[in-house]
Amino acid sequence: MNDPATYWLTFTNVALGVVTLLCCGAVAFGVLQELAAKRKKQAALNRLDSEVSDLLAAYDGHAFHVPGLGVTMADGGEELPPKKAGK
Repeated sequence: MNDPATYWLTFTNVALGVVTLLCCGAVAFGVLQELAAKRKKQAALNRLDSEVSDLLAAYDGHAFHVPGLGVTMADGGEELPPKKAGK
């Protein structure tokens, strides 16, 4: 290690090794963070699936059941006369 060129070469190799380890750590952290996000998203979708299943099980064909309301038209317009048979 008496040669200055060997000292700087060794120092540069150690510095590059540290940078490489830091980069590997950053990539590993990113991968773990992505896996955790996917797991969280999957859990949220499973919870949503169960909520939708409960909603569909309770659905009886009327979103807002009001007995005195009667049948309403989607566009709020007037009912058309029945079509004549034969035409």
